[in-house]
Amino acid sequence: MIIDDSQPEGRLDYTFRLEGYEGPLDLLLHLIQKNELDIFNIPIAIITEQYLEYLQLMKVLNLDIAGEYLLMASTLLHIKSKMLLPKSSEGEEEEEEEDPRAELVRRLLEYQKYKQAALELEKRPLLDRDVFIRLIRAEAGETPGEERIEATLFDLLEAFREVLGRVNPETFHEVVLERLNVEDKIQEILTLLERENRSIAFHRLFPEQASRRVVVITLLAILELVKMKRIRIFQMAPFETIRVSPI
Repeated sequence: MIIDDSQPEGRLDYTFRLEGYEGPLDLLLHLIQKNELDIFNIPIAIITEQYLEYLQLMKVLNLDIAGEYLLMASTLLHIKSKMLLPKSSEGEEEEEEEDPRAELVRRLLEYQKYKQAALELEKRPLLDRDVFIRLIRAEAGETPGEERIEATLFDLLEAFREVLGRVNPETFHEVVLERLNVEDKIQEILTLLERENRSIAFHRLFPEQASRRVVVITLLAILELVKMKRIRIFQMAPFETIRVSPI
């Protein structure tokens, strides 16, 4: 897919669909865990601001955001507006008004419960899956048997935001047609991983001094490789450096 500089505001003509990735409740749980917040007392203003930042980042990447993400954004803004309203003071005997966050907390707790149950079921032995065991040698700098944590889409977006923050602002003196190909970038990443013959840090997949457009298309190639099950994205501990290895 060719990327054309004529696209407005640096948008790409390559659209990546989020099917198979996490949904809005996963994003909210990610933000709560990252900020070490109490799920029963969510600071809705902070969470709403960060949630909208993630949606904006998805827009920059031209990710095909499902309607449920936008619906959740509307829900958060509605809750935020209700919490800004002055509380009723018509007497202590009046029934206490329900916390506007109560329904959202209930949904999050229920979703978290079923998600945890699904993870526990996934760990159980399955016929055929555990008959043939792939032997993976320990990579340099890693302890044999050391547990790895699969990185989520939102972990990737967080790491990408840090990479994007290091990109120098671009100044253009003339219009240049920059032709980038997602498929070629996929091959570059696979070649790099094969040459290294070990897992590498996520940020190393992004060329130094690369333009914003190159950085964006690199992440799209990474997402496509994850979707194709060609690479594995993981962390050695929650919110630590993301690493990438071939499967």
